[in-house]
Amino acid sequence: MSAESNQQNNMDVKQEGIPVPQQEPEAAEAVLDADAEPFDLSPEDATSTQPSADAATSTLQPEVEELNQRIEALKAQLEDRNNQYMRLAADFENYRKRTQKEKEDQEQQVKGATIKELLSVVDNFERARSQIKPQTEEETVIHKSYQGIYKDFVDRLKKIGVAPMRVEGEEFDPSLHEAVMREETSEHPEGTIMEELRRGYVLGDIVLRHAMVKVAATPIGDDSDDDAASE
Repeated sequence: MSAESNQQNNMDVKQEGIPVPQQEPEAAEAVLDADAEPFDLSPEDATSTQPSADAATSTLQPEVEELNQRIEALKAQLEDRNNQYMRLAADFENYRKRTQKEKEDQEQQVKGATIKELLSVVDNFERARSQIKPQTEEETVIHKSYQGIYKDFVDRLKKIGVAPMRVEGEEFDPSLHEAVMREETSEHPEGTIMEELRRGYVLGDIVLRHAMVKVAATPIGDDSDDDAASE
């Protein structure tokens, strides 16, 4: 746009009574300079910032190394705490199992001591059944009556885990049997249980009462022994 057209426009605006803003000469020149020469960052100016960045990196390097060391220390501490927790959890689990086992064993011992006192009642019932032979109808009724009580009593013992031993023909075991008689015989090997004299009972792994037994013994002067000795 030419200067003459600008003057014409200003005159038109003044004639209409609208004030026209005046522009400072220096500002106008600055605008013209900006339009004429755009800002340009030369390579020399860009490379001039590199030393300051390197200096900042060198300044932060010790702090970075310190932070890395702290991170490694915290990792080691966390691993140590995890190991301690695992050991503590394992110790607690072992303690829980041990106390549970001790509690169960104590309950079994109390139960066994109580049942042991009742075994003599079972012995009396069994002794009566083997010795008493009813002769009359009334005696038979009485016999069946107390034998029914005996059967009910034995069934209740079985329900709580009491079991009788079956020992005849078995090898003598001092942890289960009590040998009160020995009989020389060649019909059974040495140490074989020939007869049960009093029944033994167990409650799970607990021996309530050892079985009284008669055990086979090798006859004195047996030919088989002499042959074995001569060999």
